[in-house]
Amino acid sequence: MNKSRLEAFSDGVFAIVLTIMVLELHAPASAEPSALLALAPALLSYALSFLYVGIYWTNHHHLFQLADRVNLRVLWANLHLLFWLSLLPFTTAWIAGHHRDMAPVAAYGLILLMCSVSFLVLKRTLRASESNHPEAARILGQGRKNNTSILLYALAILLSQWAPLMASAIYAALAIVWLLPTRAATPAPRR
Repeated sequence: MNKSRLEAFSDGVFAIVLTIMVLELHAPASAEPSALLALAPALLSYALSFLYVGIYWTNHHHLFQLADRVNLRVLWANLHLLFWLSLLPFTTAWIAGHHRDMAPVAAYGLILLMCSVSFLVLKRTLRASESNHPEAARILGQGRKNNTSILLYALAILLSQWAPLMASAIYAALAIVWLLPTRAATPAPRR
């Protein structure tokens, strides 16, 4: 199958996720600058989630530059990732209003964990479909950062029971880690 339909559909879902998240932000009732202070948790939650969606969108783009075509397994693995990303606006809104409470912080972490797991599944599924291209398969096989993230999300979810703000700090730190470039060189896309 041609990969362009998968990429177009995925880009649409990424855009909708961002749109839903921004619609959860409401202007303060007052025109006073101090009214923005009350919105700080919502703005910070939105910024972190926006960053995560941007990271996934960018990595998704780079991932599919390595592919010539996609098969049914890749389509379903991609839908698995998009499902978990589509839940991010819900948990973003929940944590924004309750950033010091265990359940919203743990739920936010669970969604981040499942996004990471599903991205790893997508990566491995794509690697299997590209096995006849050794260089692409080699690059797709690298997943240390992804595996480490999964462990740290799980740790943060457990930590949220006693220290929700510390768990949120781990979520923010992991986003920053994903912004750092990796040493693996990405080959030019095949045509």
